[in-house]
Amino acid sequence: MNIILEFFVVTFKVLWAFVVAAAKWLMRPKEKSVAGQVCLITGAGSGLGRLFALEFARRRARLVLWDINTQSNEETAGMVRHIYREIAEEAVVAAQKAGHGEEVVPHYNLQVHTYTCDVSKRENVYTTAERVRKEVGEVSVLVNNAGVVSGHHLLECPDELIERTMMVNCHAHFWTTKAFLPKMLELNHGHIVTVASSLGLFSTAGVEDYCASKFGAVGFHESLSHELKAAEKDGIKTTLVCPYLVDTGMFRGCRIRKEIEPFLPPLKPDYCVKQAMRAILTDQPMICTPRLMYMVTFMKSILPFEAVVCMYRFLGADKCMYPFIAQRKQATNNNEAKNGI
Repeated sequence: MNIILEFFVVTFKVLWAFVVAAAKWLMRPKEKSVAGQVCLITGAGSGLGRLFALEFARRRARLVLWDINTQSNEETAGMVRHIYREIAEEAVVAAQKAGHGEEVVPHYNLQVHTYTCDVSKRENVYTTAERVRKEVGEVSVLVNNAGVVSGHHLLECPDELIERTMMVNCHAHFWTTKAFLPKMLELNHGHIVTVASSLGLFSTAGVEDYCASKFGAVGFHESLSHELKAAEKDGIKTTLVCPYLVDTGMFRGCRIRKEIEPFLPPLKPDYCVKQAMRAILTDQPMICTPRLMYMVTFMKSILPFEAVVCMYRFLGADKCMYPFIAQRKQATNNNEAKNGI
């Protein structure tokens, strides 16, 4: 009898979840504030990581930027400091208009800290994380964004590049989360963001290592989310970000069928990050961009494999990475020729 009652309770909760999801779809939830909170972003030196840093800076978060490239990371920090100065200047003008006088300057503890860190190396992550705790404080928002791609067919890809892809795109999420989650659990407060890819939900030919690493990141994120729910740590939020091809140059040359391209062009990085930020700040568990990716994922789950192959071939998605791989190979050969290798 108890199990029957519990079944009806679970059914009601499932239906209610649909109602809540529909309501959020129709009425945009209010965005939460991250002002003054410490936000750590990996791979902040370029691409989506840099744009995430600028968006969090505009919302007055205290930023910790990690990247393996010191110079590009400092460039991002410079952009963040410029935003902080603009915020401070706007606050002064607002204070003066309110009649508080020029001598009254609002207090802003807006800071950006940069660290050179190779997230593929576990000990480097743990050592840098300890420095962050001592020099900045506990991290409230963790954005696991760092990513690489080898750009080789499986049998042509050196083993060390496969290992590097798996380490950066997947294993690093374990190290960063293990470093900062304990304090989040203690406070029951925090937010963990996993920047994965649509290629972590469905795959294509030629980038086996990349797809495997992103599938791993998605699996890690989903399991972590379930673990937090099982522990009743509802104050710790998680958001999985799965964009379609983003025009950052990472997959330059990737092409789907030319007749389909106008309907499914590469995403503008700014648009991708703004959509992700909206999801993060409204505690949305997952965001696929564009929304068509939800349908593709659903169809891949229910269709027979051969039907999926037919669909891929129609869209030109089965070999969409081949031009990209060919460009990478040519660039590599050119570099080797220049260096006399």
